[in-house]
Amino acid sequence: MNMIEKFLDYLRYERNRSERTIECYEESLRDFEAYFNKRESQLSWESVDSDVIRDWMESLMDKGDMASSVNRYLSAVRSFFRFALSRGLVKRDPSHMVKGPKKQKPLPQFVRENEMDRLIDMSEMWEADYKGSRARTIIITFYSTGVRLAELIGLNTADVDFVSRQLKVTGKRNKQRIIPFGKELEMALRNYIALRNQIVGSPTEPLFTSEDGKRVSREQVSVLVKKYLSQVTTMKKRSPHVLRHSFATAMLNNGAGLESVRKLLGHESVATTEIYTHTTFEQLKNIYKNAHPRA
Repeated sequence: MNMIEKFLDYLRYERNRSERTIECYEESLRDFEAYFNKRESQLSWESVDSDVIRDWMESLMDKGDMASSVNRYLSAVRSFFRFALSRGLVKRDPSHMVKGPKKQKPLPQFVRENEMDRLIDMSEMWEADYKGSRARTIIITFYSTGVRLAELIGLNTADVDFVSRQLKVTGKRNKQRIIPFGKELEMALRNYIALRNQIVGSPTEPLFTSEDGKRVSREQVSVLVKKYLSQVTTMKKRSPHVLRHSFATAMLNNGAGLESVRKLLGHESVATTEIYTHTTFEQLKNIYKNAHPRA
């Protein structure tokens, strides 16, 4: 009985692992065994070192395996060598110092600029009443300033400076930042506030309110954002945070510096903001692929 079979029996009879789990372990180990035999002609578990394991992992990545799959394969090899070492079948564990690949964070989803333009500019999209004005103003606020959902809900009327066209935003850990805004948001806010005061009966401290003057809820905002984004995009995720992503992507695509976008978003580190550069680079690759005759 070879070492892999001994390990599989150990999983089956001593650890009572399921047959599906055992099959996954065997698949990983047989793949590693085949890689080593192809490279060295004959497998000797004692001759396996950490470089061999790393090279094998790299070959898996080159074949298109995801980081999560490679980490699962590596976990099987680690368990195998721990077993072999505990039974005296090998003198050392070469997998001990091998680190798996980091899982790639998914790129932020965003709404294209032409889709946002269509959404905001189509007057027939918005109800000609208080709710319609509030919904449109909330959408424009997200897209024009990049604020988080909690930050938008927490906005007070006094946080809007129409003279300087600035918004005072209270972010995480009560840190405040100033975000400039343009004429479009100014007009939307003025119109909305006038309608709000008529409906509620008096000026209110919260900027965005229900008809009773109470601050809007997370659910209310999330529902209306999803409703209106569904009119212009088929992307699965249609949340307020997508509008924050859309703001950052639009800023970078139109020449804004990374540090400026970091400050506007309220990120502690520019490393957090850098993920948006990957998004814009993906756009560039798609443009190249579609436009270059030799791509």
